[in-house]
Amino acid sequence: MTRYLWRYLAILAVAAAAPPAPAAAQGALNVYCSVQLEWCQAVANEFARQTGVRVAVTQKGSGEVFAQVKAEAANPKADVWFGGTGDPHLQAAEEGLTQVYRSPNLGQLHPWAVRQAEQSGYRTVGIYAGALGFSFNTELLKKKGIAPPRCWVDLLQPAFKGEIQMANPNSSGTAYTAIATVVQVMGEAKAFEYLAKLHASINQYTKSGVGPVKAAARGETTVGISFIHDVVTEAVAGFPVGSSAPCEGTGYEIGSLSVVAGARNLDAAKRFVDWALTAPAQSLGAKSKQFQVPSNRQAEVPREAPKLAEIKLIDYDFKKYGASGERRRLLDKWEKEINSLPR
Repeated sequence: MTRYLWRYLAILAVAAAAPPAPAAAQGALNVYCSVQLEWCQAVANEFARQTGVRVAVTQKGSGEVFAQVKAEAANPKADVWFGGTGDPHLQAAEEGLTQVYRSPNLGQLHPWAVRQAEQSGYRTVGIYAGALGFSFNTELLKKKGIAPPRCWVDLLQPAFKGEIQMANPNSSGTAYTAIATVVQVMGEAKAFEYLAKLHASINQYTKSGVGPVKAAARGETTVGISFIHDVVTEAVAGFPVGSSAPCEGTGYEIGSLSVVAGARNLDAAKRFVDWALTAPAQSLGAKSKQFQVPSNRQAEVPREAPKLAEIKLIDYDFKKYGASGERRRLLDKWEKEINSLPR
């Protein structure tokens, strides 16, 4: 009897020491993801590991995802839209392209994230925040003898002609945030005069918002208009890149999370939202070398993350500039009055 008891206890000890097996398959989830690919993959892999839900991820800029969700409204292909600037999420909410869902984990979030949910009628929610600014290649600036840009007006210096990249606001939420920011800082008339002058110094309008900072980091352009946390990612990777926040004031994003209206895997989508709002899930951003400020109050803010309290942030009007009509109007105006100009 004793021999069999010891054998049984040995089996239990081996089982306890073994790593937990992956959860059994529990359905599927299709995610449109508007953060950098490394974070998209980390989120998909960890949620699948914990729940057994098979996750398929498509990574695109937030402007692109908005257009795709709208085009697929009659036959949705995605269940969840993860990340990307909040303005297109708010527009999608206003147009009924996303699903009302009030997660039980809202109480764990910072007030700014909860306000995003309230403004959208609980069709989206904030998952991170980040400030807009400039990225610049420190080696190129030194070689050219140019001081780093510290203000919006600095970008109009002759030394920066042909040396600046910005994303196209029709595909990039980062670039739309930039346009809405200068409108709020300068007033619309002066802002579009400024954008017309800036256009002459742009060497490329990239498809994605991270394009300019990656180009600056690799010496393909001198300056980029970027979110500052994306500059940190490149600096941590060892590239000669620095950042600054405009002295006149700058806008910021509330990166958001939405369930797509008509989602085929609605239960899994709600389960994903609940999980994504927790502190452990939000820590995957920093582990993926992404340095936004997480929305969960208990989530650890990465040491490298930009200090938002030290940046001159404007009182960005998310309700106005995330509204469907206003967003379409500004994008159309930029296309007609700025992007059509010669360079």
